[in-house]
Amino acid sequence: MKSVVAENLVKTYSKGSVRALDGLSLDVEEGTVLGVLGPNGSGKTTTVRILATLLKPDSGHAIVGGIDVIKNPKAVREIIGLSGQYAAVDETLTGWENLVMFGRLYHLSADQARVRARELLEQFSLTDAAKRPIKTFSGGMRRRLDLAASLIIRPKVLFLDEPTTGLDPRGRMDMWGVIEGLVKEGVTLLLTTQYLDEADQLSDDIAVIDRGTVIARGTSDHLKDKVGGERLEIVVSEKDITAARQIIDRVSGSTSTVDAGLRKISAPVTSGSAALVGVIREFDAQGLHALDVALKRPSLDDVFMSLTGHAAEEEKLEEAKAKKRGARK
Repeated sequence: MKSVVAENLVKTYSKGSVRALDGLSLDVEEGTVLGVLGPNGSGKTTTVRILATLLKPDSGHAIVGGIDVIKNPKAVREIIGLSGQYAAVDETLTGWENLVMFGRLYHLSADQARVRARELLEQFSLTDAAKRPIKTFSGGMRRRLDLAASLIIRPKVLFLDEPTTGLDPRGRMDMWGVIEGLVKEGVTLLLTTQYLDEADQLSDDIAVIDRGTVIARGTSDHLKDKVGGERLEIVVSEKDITAARQIIDRVSGSTSTVDAGLRKISAPVTSGSAALVGVIREFDAQGLHALDVALKRPSLDDVFMSLTGHAAEEEKLEEAKAKKRGARK
């Protein structure tokens, strides 16, 4: 059963000069996690805001939990949770006061709001800081509290819009643990992110967005296959390049490329570390010496370049230019 369905969503800004969504369609199976992957400006946040009833599309339609987002937004809000890119909490209040306030805004009784606040503070390891003002919280603590607030009503569907933006590596790992716990409880989750490793870690399926439309959909392994999986990169002395390249081509089963300036030979491999070991053994047998060796997994830009022909940073630049042109008009 599909918990979230979006079909042909179109959304423009600046009198149509900026097209944030251009016929975007996606769906999420009940009890699964869909990672929506793309750079800033690709349409991720606009998609989430439409599905969460905060924006109306210019055309297309969306269903969340079997309810039409446009025709019955109030009913949709009663079954969803939303955590945006920035913690939507009141810095002058304590963690406890914030959660009780959110509970009351969701029409819980005072007693119900207090009970739920205690449960969430414990679940998110914030009990010790419950009486501290939010302005004293670290970035990771704020993000956890914001996510806790989105769970006040025990939503069936949860939208997380770049939940680890601005967090350090430890904070990201902590947030991943929290999200994985929610998934185990059966929450249907749509997660937007710029990080391939985050989508890889948390998602059952991944949709890649470019310029307001879905350009690829599949598992993490499927998307990585589009860019040849892992890449073997070996630096050798100039005199060994020809012999080394022959070995790498034979072991990898691929045609390698050479950066002559760096004396680096690169080739896609499907067998990962086995290919690396095989190449090194062949090097030893023929008396060749590797100056540097690396086995690299695809990055967001690798996937994006393969699918679109341009890198994520170029997409961000073009989006900024489009918005500037729209503002001038």
